[in-house]
Amino acid sequence: MREPFVGSTRLRLAGLALHAYTASGTVLALLIVIAAVDGDAVRALWLGLAALVIDGTDGMLARRLRVKETIPWFDGAMLDNIVDYLTYAFAPIVLLWTGGYLPSGSWGAVLAALPLLASSYQFCRVDAKTDDHFFLGFPSYWNVVAFYVVVLGLAPAVTGTILVVCSILVFVPVKYVYPSRTKAFRTMNLVSTAIWLAAYALLLTQMPDPHPLVVAVSLAYLVYYAVLSLYLTFWVPRRRAV
Repeated sequence: MREPFVGSTRLRLAGLALHAYTASGTVLALLIVIAAVDGDAVRALWLGLAALVIDGTDGMLARRLRVKETIPWFDGAMLDNIVDYLTYAFAPIVLLWTGGYLPSGSWGAVLAALPLLASSYQFCRVDAKTDDHFFLGFPSYWNVVAFYVVVLGLAPAVTGTILVVCSILVFVPVKYVYPSRTKAFRTMNLVSTAIWLAAYALLLTQMPDPHPLVVAVSLAYLVYYAVLSLYLTFWVPRRRAV
């Protein structure tokens, strides 16, 4: 198959459109915050799902369109980090705070600050995404945390505990699977992630009474993701060393 000419105007325009597609996540972050302030957590989570879809597809499209070559003066990775921080960290924490899902008073403010500070550190790490396509440390999935807090109706004390634990895990060098890029079990990762996204949408349509079976399917993905990440971090290297 013939390689596309990187100097092509059409390819360059497609790359610019893709960057605009990625940047639309900043608008979604704003809309999530507005929904949170309005007290509409379900609307905020639907917008969060849209942000997940954009983030899950823009990287693949960027590689296909070879944007690093066609638009070398624009840092798409920095744009992606800005958007991810807003949609994965800042907006979800605003949702938890405004929705009363955190303890009240100064203690709640401290708990809300922890993920933001931890994620600020992580997004500035040059090794946050490893050369073999893993996330190093808990990958700031605060949007996922917020989703389960709302859907499961977790108590503020439980939510606060989760935030503390996950903030600490940002600094623990476990390699977390990058669903769209990690080579190990890639097909299974993509299929299971697609099922999880479908379960996410289905649970939102069922709110405020999510079906236990759909909840179980959704949570099973988290178990799979965590176990696979630990297996690839600790067990596989040990087997290779033997």
